[in-house]
Amino acid sequence: MITAYITHPRCMDHHMGPQHPESPLRLEAIRARLALAGVLQQTMQSEAKPATDEQLLRVHPARHLHALDKCVPDDGLVTIDSGDTLMNPHSLDAARVAAGAVVRGVDQVFRHQADNVFCAVRPPGHHAEASDAMGFCFYNNVAVGAAHAREAYGARRIAILDFDVHQCNGTIDIFKDDPEILICTSFQFPFYPWRYLRSDHHNVVNTPLEAGCDSTAFRKAIEDDWLPALHAFKPDLVLLSAGFDAHRDDPMAELNLDEADYHWVTRLALEIAALYADNRLVSVLEGGYDTDALGRCAEAHVKALLGQPWSS
Repeated sequence: MITAYITHPRCMDHHMGPQHPESPLRLEAIRARLALAGVLQQTMQSEAKPATDEQLLRVHPARHLHALDKCVPDDGLVTIDSGDTLMNPHSLDAARVAAGAVVRGVDQVFRHQADNVFCAVRPPGHHAEASDAMGFCFYNNVAVGAAHAREAYGARRIAILDFDVHQCNGTIDIFKDDPEILICTSFQFPFYPWRYLRSDHHNVVNTPLEAGCDSTAFRKAIEDDWLPALHAFKPDLVLLSAGFDAHRDDPMAELNLDEADYHWVTRLALEIAALYADNRLVSVLEGGYDTDALGRCAEAHVKALLGQPWSS
């Protein structure tokens, strides 16, 4: 298996203040852990290219892009969304390469340059709705990648699996009731983002998890909810919104997953990709805010992508 690792130095330029949990330290922690474990060296490393207007406009209206452009400060920070999402002069450049990383990952798997891809990028994207930046997100990275797969490669059955502790309201907002997209999302309930939590859209599989949910309950819920839908859908591309903030050490929420669970769910996704999608799988980083836990979870995730076992 060839696993590609895509990132970009510009992702480090976006910051929202020294106390904000969505920090450049997250990417530093991932890279350091993967390098120390000898995993990074086994991947095919490359840099993202910024997403183009054309690529972003497939999922966001022009007014959204223009509104964000007008918010960019000359210096300092400006608030975009109720104090949680802030922008500095470099934030949109970082957001462009984050979305562009998923585009490049899609290109790599369809051109048989890689079997699967991990996009280690920030800012995250799955809370960005078609016309709203929120939840630390400006552009919806995974949605941009899905739209690119349809436009450039004719993909018609795209599964988006989101195992962040927060539901992917932005991805649902963009693709709700789209018969060519299946969205499977696990999340702590009830919890931010407070909308779409009970969505009844036919292409969305919600897997709400109670606070305190452990490995056994998580794995059973995923097997019961996701697997039947995925086998019925038979995706020709699998995209992952890989959030690691459901880890027991993460300060953002109250789920109790561990590194082995992320290795397990990644393997499950890979098995679906092998069955139906010629192994094509692209993963993009979402949440994960305890840097030590984030590094370990990313190691488990990338080891699974490489076809390697996990032992804690």
